[in-house]
Amino acid sequence: MTKPFNTLRKKMSLPARKVAAAKTKKMLKEMPLQELRQAHQMSQERLAELLLTKQANVSRIERRTDMYISTLRSYIEAMGGKLDIIAKFPDGEVYINQFEDIHRDLSPA
Repeated sequence: MTKPFNTLRKKMSLPARKVAAAKTKKMLKEMPLQELRQAHQMSQERLAELLLTKQANVSRIERRTDMYISTLRSYIEAMGGKLDIIAKFPDGEVYINQFEDIHRDLSPA
């Protein structure tokens, strides 16, 4: 018989709950596109409608390990997000702004 997670969590010690919370927080900060879409309770079909493409194309995007920045930006924006590209160095982070106007650059003149 399965038990609700809240019931199990109440039985955990405070240190165990803190470890579980830290792992959950890390997992929510790092996830593949498919999991991100699912976390936003969006189907591939709905995302395809928003992107004006077919569901099969959304599936391909989610399986890719290499893609155009414009493709990734469109995917993220269709879910209501914003894509930022940040370079991380030992002495700090730099926001890369080269891609901010990518939609305007791709528009026909």
